[in-house]
Amino acid sequence: MTGTMLQRVLPHPGLSAMLLVVWLLMANSVTWGGVLLGAIFALVLPVFTQPFWPDRPKIMISRHLFYYAAIVLWDIVIANFQVAGLILFKRNRDLRSCWLVIPVTLNGSEALSMLTATISLTPGTVSTDVSADGQFVLVHALHVTDAEAEVARIEARYVVRLQRIFP
Repeated sequence: MTGTMLQRVLPHPGLSAMLLVVWLLMANSVTWGGVLLGAIFALVLPVFTQPFWPDRPKIMISRHLFYYAAIVLWDIVIANFQVAGLILFKRNRDLRSCWLVIPVTLNGSEALSMLTATISLTPGTVSTDVSADGQFVLVHALHVTDAEAEVARIEARYVVRLQRIFP
């Protein structure tokens, strides 16, 4: 199959793979019929939704993406223990919740969406707003002892890596 024909049949291979996996997870079993029906949905839905995606996100699928996923998963696990410790062992008046303004230098709305989703997925923090120009993200943190260090940590762990993934 030529590249153009393959692109017409499978315009978003990552989306197709994700749709198939989600379909099988929702079915809660792997059967031939489930795989066949999931594959049909995974092939047909991206073809019909392609006109709504005029500018495909430019993403570098490389080791940087896998490192980013590993760091995010690690941070989620660690943050769960930290938040549990805060809830169990700190009094409410000892918590130092804080609003953080994160400066962002990312290319594209997909990278910005990935950053805000990462922040919101990590327990103890939530992205609440993005500036109109997309240059700043407002984040609420449950407990912060040094706001500037926390902003620098988010920039170093997430923003820099997202710049490599979304060139």
